[in-house]
Amino acid sequence: MSCRDNSASKKTSRVAALPFYKEATFTPHWLDVDSEEADIMHRIPSFNLVNQLGQEVTEETFKNKIYIADFFFTTCPGICPKMTANMMVLQEEFLEDDDVLLLSHSVTPETDSVSALKRYAETKGIINSKWHLVTGDRKQIYDLGRQAYFAEEDLGIDKTEADFLHTENFVLIDKNRHIRGIYNGLNKTSVQQLIADIKTLQKEN
Repeated sequence: MSCRDNSASKKTSRVAALPFYKEATFTPHWLDVDSEEADIMHRIPSFNLVNQLGQEVTEETFKNKIYIADFFFTTCPGICPKMTANMMVLQEEFLEDDDVLLLSHSVTPETDSVSALKRYAETKGIINSKWHLVTGDRKQIYDLGRQAYFAEEDLGIDKTEADFLHTENFVLIDKNRHIRGIYNGLNKTSVQQLIADIKTLQKEN
């Protein structure tokens, strides 16, 4: 699958500001962050999930935070280990930065229990205060993935909850729950672009 954000050199953002996105085509909207149009742009809706410590995780967990979201499952033998490795790069890069958090949603919540997520976190070296692995209601997670984060690239193909959600994309969310970028979580260059874009985002008022 193609990568939308892999054209820039390492740790050099392409622009002085990031666009906003509001639908699955990821057409960029270049807006003043203080404008009324930006204020009414698509936001990640309220949600209620549970992390690897059995703690409730909601949109309030990320209030005034920048975060990166992805979708995975602990028993995935394919792309997920590579995605996790690249999320680890982000964890290390922003380890001392309380403004940046990571959020990984399990797409097999029926098997990824709290204890399974906890074991996975311990095995991978995930820092609980930095990176939330969440499970919960399957429909809620799938609705978030497809209708809130637009994480899949299969545009024009109608899918139901029964269709498996599997994507390598990382989605960048700003402090107001707006989508500000999508990145190929398997691509090291794209992940470096994400790091640069997070730093650009941090400069916004």
